Amino acid sequence: MGQPKVKPMLLLAAAVLAAPLSAQDRSVEEYVAAVEGPQSTAGPAEVGGLTITELMEEFGVPGVSVAVIRDFEIHWAKGYGIADVESGAPVDTETLFQAASISKPVAAMAVMRAVQDGMFGLDTDINEILTSWTLDGAGFTDRYPVTPRSLTSHTSGLGDGFGFPGYDPGATIPSVVQILDGHESSNVGPLFMERPPYTGEEYSGGGVTLMQQALADAHGRAFADIMRDVVLDPIGMERSTYDQPLDAERDRNAARAHDGEGAPQGPKWHVYPEQAAAGLWTTPSDLARLLIEMQKSVRGESNRVLDRSSALEMLTPVGVGGFGIGFAIARRGRGWYFSHGGSNWGFRATMMAHRLHGYGLVIMTNADRGGAVLSEVSRRIQEAYEWDLTLDELPRGYDAVEKEYIDVDASVLERYVGIFEGEGVGRLNVTVEDGGLFVRPDGEAKLQVFPETETRFSPRSVAATLEFIFDQDGEVDGLIVRQGGQEITIRKVGP
Repeated sequence: MGQPKVKPMLLLAAAVLAAPLSAQDRSVEEYVAAVEGPQSTAGPAEVGGLTITELMEEFGVPGVSVAVIRDFEIHWAKGYGIADVESGAPVDTETLFQAASISKPVAAMAVMRAVQDGMFGLDTDINEILTSWTLDGAGFTDRYPVTPRSLTSHTSGLGDGFGFPGYDPGATIPSVVQILDGHESSNVGPLFMERPPYTGEEYSGGGVTLMQQALADAHGRAFADIMRDVVLDPIGMERSTYDQPLDAERDRNAARAHDGEGAPQGPKWHVYPEQAAAGLWTTPSDLARLLIEMQKSVRGESNRVLDRSSALEMLTPVGVGGFGIGFAIARRGRGWYFSHGGSNWGFRATMMAHRLHGYGLVIMTNADRGGAVLSEVSRRIQEAYEWDLTLDELPRGYDAVEKEYIDVDASVLERYVGIFEGEGVGRLNVTVEDGGLFVRPDGEAKLQVFPETETRFSPRSVAATLEFIFDQDGEVDGLIVRQGGQEITIRKVGP
């Protein structure tokens, strides 16, 4: 196959997708050290001078677990500190943490799989899916019904006015239907319509809980079993479960919830019957596997849960607010990222991944002030790996290098007038007008070029150069066009 044909003087739109070269030479150990050690910048919270251990001490966070994604693989994972200050058990990469609201996008994958399998549509009225409860539209659903799309993107118009505090393991745990009704056994209010769907984005854990019930009704099975069979097992998330409460076997290496000072709060953890919204127990490595699966599915390279079309749907904003199906979607710096955070009683977590480049992170903590640690460790990972959200906007090609132009006598310019032509390029007309040199590809507007030397010229607005060449008699014989890393020689064919 020959070189691609390039029209002279037209700006080439070439996307550079490779990771920065400077980041390629480090070992895994050097990356880990770059995250763990003091930073060269203080960062927004001015804690960059602390080691990761000192950072945990500063904010009263006993335990942290991290997984870093690079090139669509888990590059490294590591646990820090103590999982449970009462037992003294250390955090390792298999220690379970509550994912809190990160449960939502994981659950949304099962919703999208049900859509892919034809069980219902993303835009099906939720009351056509539910069999155990009915949503009262309260006059707000005349134009748009509440649907799986709006429920998973927090645009349904549902109001609940609450997060989920969870329940002491010894308390009476309400059913999902009782939670939706605001039953006396529930510690939150009832679910209700507050405004028409797609009016705006209002984060609604209650809406996700309604979707949990609808998915269970559609399958005719327990929600935790659906998630295990449809999402967790296919991806290989062996340390993950939506079972609430956590069983004794898994609890042996589960983190304890701690308060803002890193102290126990009574029970080891709370129970969340709102499983889709807050009930996932998992590890950073398992969540990293899920992010990688999403990245690969978008590329058409994996379909353990979703095909490419379904994955793309999940990572596309619905048109109102900043969510796709389950994931928060945002442009950050040069790139587009999908992400979610989580905050349960005594647990904080975050995850994010690049939509295209194959990198990402998951960080989980076991204390109420864990958010400060999440932010700083996330910043360190982004900077160590030179993610594109840390980079300045790309310079335009003609601004990247300062050019100096010289004065050239008009008699020199006149030597270059003529018609130049090359295979696959077409004709380039060179003229002199008002003391300046102009070039015009056939069918294109003319463009002035300015002399860098007596033989090399460039436009101010396009990253390209033209250099005139001569035959053995000193007559102009052709010119070399250099642009976008390519070099094409074309010959003079007429005056």
